[in-house]
Amino acid sequence: MARPGSGLLVPVNGLGYPPQNMARVVVWEWLNEHGRWRPYGAAVCHHIENVLKGDARGSVVLGQVDGQLSPYVIDLQSMHQFRQDTGTMRPVQRNFYEPSSAPGKGVVWEWENDNGSWTPYDMEICVTIQNAYEKQHPWLDLTSLGFCYLIDFNSMSQTNRQSQRKRRLRRRMDLAYPLIMGSIPKSQSWPVGGSSGQPCSCQQCILVNSTRAASNAILASQQRKLYSGAAGNAGTAGTLTMVRQSNTFAGTSLWSSTSVSSGMQSPLSNSNFPCSPVMPSLSSSHGHHALTINGQNNLNRPGTQRITMGAARGTIPPGVPALPVKNLTGSGPFHPALAGMTGILMCAAGLPVCLTRAPKPILHPPPINKSDMKPVLGVNGMCRKTKKKHLRRGKNPEDVVRRYTEKIKVVPDEDCTICMERLVMSSGYEGILQHKGIKPELVGKLGKCGHMYHLLCLVAMYNNGNKDGSLQCPTCKTIYGEKTGTQPPGKMEYHVIPHCLPGYPDSKSIRIVYDIPAGIQTNEHPNPGKKFSARGFPRHCYLPDNEKGRKVLKLLIMAWDRRLIFTIGTSSTTGESDTVVWNEIHHKTEFGSNLTGHGFPDPNYLDNVLTELSAQGVSEDNLKD
Repeated sequence: MARPGSGLLVPVNGLGYPPQNMARVVVWEWLNEHGRWRPYGAAVCHHIENVLKGDARGSVVLGQVDGQLSPYVIDLQSMHQFRQDTGTMRPVQRNFYEPSSAPGKGVVWEWENDNGSWTPYDMEICVTIQNAYEKQHPWLDLTSLGFCYLIDFNSMSQTNRQSQRKRRLRRRMDLAYPLIMGSIPKSQSWPVGGSSGQPCSCQQCILVNSTRAASNAILASQQRKLYSGAAGNAGTAGTLTMVRQSNTFAGTSLWSSTSVSSGMQSPLSNSNFPCSPVMPSLSSSHGHHALTINGQNNLNRPGTQRITMGAARGTIPPGVPALPVKNLTGSGPFHPALAGMTGILMCAAGLPVCLTRAPKPILHPPPINKSDMKPVLGVNGMCRKTKKKHLRRGKNPEDVVRRYTEKIKVVPDEDCTICMERLVMSSGYEGILQHKGIKPELVGKLGKCGHMYHLLCLVAMYNNGNKDGSLQCPTCKTIYGEKTGTQPPGKMEYHVIPHCLPGYPDSKSIRIVYDIPAGIQTNEHPNPGKKFSARGFPRHCYLPDNEKGRKVLKLLIMAWDRRLIFTIGTSSTTGESDTVVWNEIHHKTEFGSNLTGHGFPDPNYLDNVLTELSAQGVSEDNLKD
C-alpha cells in the first residue's frame, strides 16, 4: 500500500528535550568503535534505572537481566561499561527523549544483517525513522545523519546509495523505555569525587567547579534584577517574563530573565532568530504568552555537546557567536568549561549565544556516478576475488621445516622457546608427535634470523598453523616462505574517486570496497561446519591517490590474494564469536574526518600500514619480484 505525502530528505530531529517539569524517556547507550552511540534494550535500561535509584555510585551487572550481556558491568561513578573477560572499557551515557518518540512508545526499527538476524538502528536514527513513518512519508534519506542509505517505507527496505545493495527492515513493538519526572539529573560524564566532600583536584574538575561558581554568581545577580524589576513594574498589564535557560552544563539550572511589554517584540524571539536552536520559541494561548524550551546540554554524552530542537535544525543566525565544543579531551578550539563560562558571561551581558553541535564522522564521500570511478594508475583491473582454489598448500611438514632450517652439530645449552625444554634435551613433543626422519633430539637453526629450536617443535608449530608451506619464527616473527591466512571467500574492489581526503588537498582518493558474505567455516577455521557471520559489509576504506597510496594499495591487493586482510574469530568490540574480523592490518574507514581515529588527516598512517603489511610478510620487496 502506497504511503501518501512527499519523501523526506532532511529528517526532522525528534531529540528535542521538554521543559524540566515534564516527563522524559531515558535511554542508556554505549559508544562503539565507530563513534556511534548504541542503545541498550528497554529491559536493560529499566534495570539500570532501578540500580541508579538505590546507589548512584554503584555498579550494574547487566547479566542479571540479559544473559547475552553477562560479561558486562557498568560503573555508574565513572560512566563506563567494563567487559570482565577482556578488560575492554567503553563510555556510556544516559540520554533523554520525548515521551512521544519511538523509545517512549516501545517502537524498535531494525535492519536484516547478513546472518539473517535483525539489528536495531541507533536510537537517534530510530527516532528519525519513526517520525517520518508517522508523518506518512514514502521514503527517508539518512544522508544528513552521516549514512548513505535510503529508507523505502512502501517496500520496507533500506538501500545503500553507493552499492545499491538492499536490505529488509522491520518495525516491531517492544517494552517502552523508562519514564522519569522531575529535574534533569546531574552529569556523570567523568568520575565524581568521593563522599568525603573533598573536591577533585584534576584540571578538568577545577575548570568545571570554577564555571559553576561563576554561573551561581550570575544566577544570583539575575534573580536580584528580576525581583527589583518585578517590584518596579507591579501592576503593569500584559508584561511578559521570558526565561532563557543556559545550555552549558547539565545539572546546573542557569536562568536569566527579561521583561518585555506585550505590545513589543522580544529581541530574542524566533522572529529575529528563526534558525537558532537555542533561542526559546514563544507561543500564544488565551492571550497569555507561554514559553517552550527545547534544549538541554548533554555532557552525559562524552565528547559531545549537543543542542537540539523539536522542529528542523537550522543554521546559526548572522552575528551570533558560535562556541564549537568537540569533546572533553581538548581537541576542540575551546575547552568545554571555558566555552561554557564564556557562554554564561555573554548571556549575562544580554548577548545571544549559540553552542554548535559537535560534528559527526563523515564516513562516506558525496554520491559518485559509476562513470566517475577510474582505474588506479599502475594497478591492473578494478576487482579481485578470493576462492578456495587460491589456497596454496605446502608439502608435508617435515619438508617445510627442513627447507628453512640448518642442522646444528654443537647444540648450545639454552631453552627451546616452543617447548621450553633445554635444546640439549629431547623435544617436549617426544611421545606426543612422531615423524619419520625427525628425531626428538635434533635441533635446527632458521636460515635468516638464526634462532634455534627442536625440529620436532617446529613441525608441531607448523601443524597447528595454516599449513600453507610457510614458517614464522616465534621469537622475532621473521617469515619464511609466503604466509597465507584464513580469510573467507569474498570480493575486493578498488578505484579512484574525484574527491580528496583531509590532509591531501592535491590528490584524488582511492576507495577500496571489501565484501565478504556469511558462510560456513571450513577445517582451517576455529569451528569447522559452524556458520560464521559477516557484520558491516561491504566495508569502504580510503587511501590518497598519490605514489605512496598506490604502493599501499598494491600491497593490500597482495595481502588480499594471500587471504590476510580478514579472518574468522571473536570481535574485540562486540564480543561476538564466529564472525569476520580485521586481521591486524589497519584501514581508514572514515572518509571526510578523523573523529573515530579511523580517518584522515593522519600523516603517519601510510608508513604504519606498510609496517603492518611487512609484519605479515607483504613488503615492497614483493613488488619487485
